[in-house]
Amino acid sequence: GSAGIDIPTANRVTINSHDVVKVPLQAWGPIGKGLSALLIGISSATLMGLNVHVGVIDADYTGQICAMISTNYPPVTIPKGTCLAQIVPFLSCVPKTENQLRSTGGFGSTGTPQVCWAQRVTAQRPTLTCTLTSENARPRQIKVNGLLDMGADITIVS
Repeated sequence: GSAGIDIPTANRVTINSHDVVKVPLQAWGPIGKGLSALLIGISSATLMGLNVHVGVIDADYTGQICAMISTNYPPVTIPKGTCLAQIVPFLSCVPKTENQLRSTGGFGSTGTPQVCWAQRVTAQRPTLTCTLTSENARPRQIKVNGLLDMGADITIVS
């Protein structure tokens, strides 16, 4: 049998830019039977010029399932009922650490809030001033000015 279940879009959606767009699907959580799922694109979505970004649906998610979709060739209109994504259910092997009631928020609705740095792209070299704080160091705070390497996967400050 099939490994995944094709899920149609819930609405007509137009993507006018290269941005990733949250597209509601005709499916709701929880998946059932304690299953989690991967949300992945169907193979024909790529042929349509659409990128369906992989997502994880937790077993305790209780809301409408949405796909994250982008295109390299905007504008694109996706009619209601178009199947672009599929749900591939699986039984998670991660041990439960706590029973946390989830909302219907999805997309970062749980966990510690985070602030990510962003800067407008210009012709100048991107720089960042970062303040490092340590309770045990003297001085307790130092400021580091640095040139950002947009191709680096990680930056280590020691």
